[in-house]
Amino acid sequence: MGFFFVSFIIFSAAFLAAGYYVYRVPQQQAADVLGSRLRELRARNGVRPSGRGDLVRREERGSFAFLAEVFSWGGVVGRIQKWIQQGDLKYRATDIIGVCIILLVVFYFLLGLFIPQILIRILFSALIGFIPVFFVLQKRGARLAKFEHQLPESIDLFNRSMKAGHNIQSGLETISTEAADPVKQEFKKLMEEMSLGSTLDAALHNLGERIPIIDLKFFITGLILQRQTGANMVSVLENLSTLVRERLALQEKMKAATAQQRWSAALLCGMPIFFAMALWVMKPEYIDILVNDEVGSKFFAYAVISETLGILVIRKLSSPKI
Repeated sequence: MGFFFVSFIIFSAAFLAAGYYVYRVPQQQAADVLGSRLRELRARNGVRPSGRGDLVRREERGSFAFLAEVFSWGGVVGRIQKWIQQGDLKYRATDIIGVCIILLVVFYFLLGLFIPQILIRILFSALIGFIPVFFVLQKRGARLAKFEHQLPESIDLFNRSMKAGHNIQSGLETISTEAADPVKQEFKKLMEEMSLGSTLDAALHNLGERIPIIDLKFFITGLILQRQTGANMVSVLENLSTLVRERLALQEKMKAATAQQRWSAALLCGMPIFFAMALWVMKPEYIDILVNDEVGSKFFAYAVISETLGILVIRKLSSPKI
């Protein structure tokens, strides 16, 4: 068993080192070529390099920045970083991945003191290792839900500004100053992009990418069509705000009407977990068969996977999108 652990660690370290070398060396070579060309241009034009920084915006690298080169092939870093930005968090995607890996490895060896079966340890370690990602997704979902509930009032602010004779940019600035967070925060970013030279259409598209809400995309589409066709979009946006309010009210009614069913689903999903904990205290020999026996560990692993999939399916069925 000790030989297996040592082999696993050596293989993992070699794999990470090889991945880092494959993805890092070409980028470093390209950076060296670019640097040599810039030095040639400075020498040709007689410009001496100063100690000041350049005007290129550079992303701050986190503590686990080297993981970006390892996981960049699958788009994992970019996807997690987008979730972090949508949740208005200050973390880096590489730091989240690094913490996930540390939790997975640490709990894998800690569970080895109590659970000898490797498959069960991998399952529980993977669940614990994904806790940082679950936290990011929870913060993202809460912020997007808050944005969605504040969107009708923001559309009304824009409509009142348009009725007063202001243009689209003034209406958007009204939202960025008078709305509440997180709507105010996102529209401030939109106004900053426009003040730095971005076009209105590009800034609106960036807003739609940052906040993936279908009602906001309708609002953005209406503004772009109004600029291109010159039509009166005030009545359309008024109908949109009314529609969003009615949809949110219907969603709350559905939550109230299905509260009993959702509670039953939660009780059904939590019953095996509480039953297993009770058996662990009252009859530990029953659980010992599932943990220490080879055949029992396979059934236990199958039960954990089935329970996890069942929770995800029931959660999806009990949370309909309107």
